[in-house]
Amino acid sequence: MAGYLVTRPERDARETARRLREYGHEAVLVPLLEISELPGDPLDLAGVQALIATSANGVRAFVTRQGGPPAGLRVLCVGDATARAAQQSGLYDVISADGDVGDLARLAGDRLDPPAGALLHVAGSKVAGELAGMLVALGFTYRREVIYDAKTADVLPGDAARAIRDGTVEGVLLYSPRTARTFDRLVTGAGLRDACAGIDAHCLSANVADAAGGPWRAVHIARHPTEDDLIADLAGRRL
Repeated sequence: MAGYLVTRPERDARETARRLREYGHEAVLVPLLEISELPGDPLDLAGVQALIATSANGVRAFVTRQGGPPAGLRVLCVGDATARAAQQSGLYDVISADGDVGDLARLAGDRLDPPAGALLHVAGSKVAGELAGMLVALGFTYRREVIYDAKTADVLPGDAARAIRDGTVEGVLLYSPRTARTFDRLVTGAGLRDACAGIDAHCLSANVADAAGGPWRAVHIARHPTEDDLIADLAGRRL
């Protein structure tokens, strides 16, 4: 039974591990980001026509900050995993771009009207991509609120180090350039970088692959930047 390192934050990694088990794969959790929701007053939604969400952590922190899911607020999500988290948090007018931030900007352009109000992006302290510029170029008023922090891990978890050292994993799942760089830094610090030549890197996008360093036995890039495609690639079939 093949094993894979899952580098998502622990809450999300548990769901990924469940999905991998459905395809006969074991998972070793390697949470490279520790998520902390930031305290504060509820966000002012006056004049906001839609929420923009680029992570599951953002929508969860938003609902916590508001004291519950606001009624009547449309939510545009970068992908299906974020959309599922939004729905599970009680938000109901949820649309997935099923892609990356470029797809999300195009979705906003197709579904929303710039004069109808601002777009509120609930985000962490680190934001990848050029979403703000793309939305402003489409004529939207863009607001960003930092409502959670994602701190990178300082050391490689012991389970992951042993799995790499013992050759008991086939690959690692990498979801963002930041976590890819963090993984490379941690395996280097643990003296295990060369051992990665025996495992595959499964990357959510080409940008993630560029940040993943190496060496690797092989690098796989999901056909679309979604976890469905990432898992489908290693499962050997489309979902």
